Amino acid sequence: MTIARRDLILSAAALAIGAGSAAAFGATRPDRKLGYAIVGLGSYGLDVIIPQFANCTHSRLAAVVSGDPVKARRVAAAHGLPASGIYSYETFDSIRDNPDVDIVYVCLPNALHAAYTIRAAKAGKHVLCEKPMAVSVAECEAMIAACKAANRKLMIGYRCHFEAYNLEAMRLARTGAAGKIRYVRSEHGFVQRDPAKWRLKRALSGGGSLMDMGIYSLQAARYMIGEEPIAVTARESTDRRDPRFTEVEDMLDWTLEFPSGAMAGCQSMYSANQNRILLMGDAGRIELEPATRYDGNQMWVGKDGRERAVLPPGGPGKTQFAGQLDHLATCVSSGREPIVSGEEGLRDMRIVEAIYRSAREGRTIRLDGRA
Repeated sequence: MTIARRDLILSAAALAIGAGSAAAFGATRPDRKLGYAIVGLGSYGLDVIIPQFANCTHSRLAAVVSGDPVKARRVAAAHGLPASGIYSYETFDSIRDNPDVDIVYVCLPNALHAAYTIRAAKAGKHVLCEKPMAVSVAECEAMIAACKAANRKLMIGYRCHFEAYNLEAMRLARTGAAGKIRYVRSEHGFVQRDPAKWRLKRALSGGGSLMDMGIYSLQAARYMIGEEPIAVTARESTDRRDPRFTEVEDMLDWTLEFPSGAMAGCQSMYSANQNRILLMGDAGRIELEPATRYDGNQMWVGKDGRERAVLPPGGPGKTQFAGQLDHLATCVSSGREPIVSGEEGLRDMRIVEAIYRSAREGRTIRLDGRA
């Protein structure tokens, strides 16, 4: 993505966060709030996403999809949904007949993202799919093709593009607050304690910490520098004696090279808590810690340290979750493309595959087609 295009994206997203109106998205206010079907009533879909509809201007909960009929009925009753708004995974395809559902939000394990995105598109619904977009480049390409064939929008759940501190950090980086960008450090991880979690099962997750927290590290490197990387060098550190990591990796460390000469050092991990983005330029630095949490993020700028705390202009505005829900709704109403489309998810997955390959083969992998 070019800097010019990303600048336009930042401007649009910043307006959306600050104003929270249809005009801020460059769209006419729709006649009604667009209806979402939440596919997957795990902790994220149920406890994080569904409560955010109360903060939305253009979106509402219209249906739930779950393999647990008791839970589905309980959630539907709590939110005033009719019986026609309850689906199982087996009856999911009949959602095509429900005019109250405009958008399907896929909140399932990574390995199921492609299948349910494609099924939703074939049912005539627009799609918001959680990150990572899928578990392979081939799956990402199939998802994009299915949505294009159905003339449906596809957006990936990169919530930080709607988070006020990250938006302000991107703006500061673009306007030269730190001077010429030389280096970004991006570290994301937490202690994943339960070996039974689906994220530690390759068949469902597609990988370990890289396919979870590593997406934040990779995204931050790209949106803070504002360029696409041309090469990656990676290494893995995993204790295979640990029952948590019999199938997937614990820690990955990788370096990205960019066309301007800037570099990014990134980490993902499941055995330590970390949540930080640090940009260093020839005139100063921009630091976020915590950087990408659901709330409580903080930011500083300075010459060589945390000299001044920075707050987003206009305050935090709409929550990042409501921001992304409403963004896709207004894109559907206006015909505009989401700022974090399926193509953005595909770009990440191409780099993810190169990171794994570099760690496996012990060499630098070019991303620009050069030998």
